[in-house]
Amino acid sequence: MQKSSALAWVLLFILAFIWGSSFILIKKGLIGLEPAEVGSLRILSASLFLLPSALKRFSSIEKSKLPYFVSVGLLGSLVPAFLFAIAQTQLESAITGVLNGLVPIFTILIALIFLKQKQVGTVYIGVIIGFIGTAILITAGEGNSINGINAYALLVVLATICYASNLNLIKRKLNDLHAVTVTSVSLLLVGPIAAIYLFGFTGFYHKISTGTEAIGISTFYISLLGVLGTAIALIIFNKILQMKDALFASSVTYIIPIFAVGWGVLDGERLYLMHYIGMIAVGIGVYIANTNRAAHKK
Repeated sequence: MQKSSALAWVLLFILAFIWGSSFILIKKGLIGLEPAEVGSLRILSASLFLLPSALKRFSSIEKSKLPYFVSVGLLGSLVPAFLFAIAQTQLESAITGVLNGLVPIFTILIALIFLKQKQVGTVYIGVIIGFIGTAILITAGEGNSINGINAYALLVVLATICYASNLNLIKRKLNDLHAVTVTSVSLLLVGPIAAIYLFGFTGFYHKISTGTEAIGISTFYISLLGVLGTAIALIIFNKILQMKDALFASSVTYIIPIFAVGWGVLDGERLYLMHYIGMIAVGIGVYIANTNRAAHKK
């Protein structure tokens, strides 16, 4: 049991590094590609990378569970990939990484509202603090100013709701299956959607056939993101989810902002006082909600 717990923590930190680095890769990909191209290429790359595994395992899947796999592919991969790419056209990668930390809070809220799980009072305090931090990040401007709501930040919030829904779905409907099976088959089912959109409804094919060096580099970054940040990362994530619970797995978002902010600062992104206040509030809120919920479960 101790070895299993230690392995779960090691995997958690590896996953945090991979996902914490994904926001800077999206940023670099957007230099030469449009958001829709970034989102669809990311999913297509991940799907192709895991195609051999998916084809090998697909026949063993019960037909009654296929709708769950489609839902996992949509909520855990396809929809968030587009939302993050669009959002980062107007958001710094560091701020996007911090907003991603809302996943545990929405995991709790979904379990509370839809699954009728009872929570202790301090969990609600954590949720409120987390949302206050989110509000600050969404409205923070240059210097110490507060501007209007940045609608692009709301896209990140929507993506975290997708992730939280996916967490609860996997834990309750697909937890008996191998992590590679869940990841590869779910990507197999949404991969064709990404491919059709990428080559049929964007200018990606024309870009790569007549493209510049910038387009080639952007394509490399997003392909790397698809393989590493989606395919391999989801296998690790689903493995953690099966070893522990949805709450522990969602705790990866504590660590993701450290890497996301680090990459952003190294890349010259400017963050202001209100951004840091919002980041701290989100972190405190998630910590309070997560810690007290874990204690309540014991």
